[in-house]
Amino acid sequence: MGLKELKQKKWFKVFTNTYILVLTIFVIWMAFFDTNSLLIHMELRNEIKKLEKQKDFLKDEIAKDKEILEKMSDKNELEKLAREKYYMKKEKEEIFLIEYEDSLKNKQDD
Repeated sequence: MGLKELKQKKWFKVFTNTYILVLTIFVIWMAFFDTNSLLIHMELRNEIKKLEKQKDFLKDEIAKDKEILEKMSDKNELEKLAREKYYMKKEKEEIFLIEYEDSLKNKQDD
């Protein structure tokens, strides 16, 4: 097959058309090499999805914290938290902590 026969083929004429060549080079450049390439857009889209998930998680955490703050505005709830979590006590009051044998074993394993 010679060069003359190759030039007469329809697909050769289409691919050697100046507009097609320029358009193909432009698409390849925009898809892979440009600063705003498709690859960068996909990475940014994935980053946006990840940040939106984090945003939803943090909104839920804020709602939980607001609920806890509302509870803590009640004096009885605040005292309950202080006694249970931080082992605080009133003056002239004694607190006895009872630890069960199985809970002691778990603490030693950690």
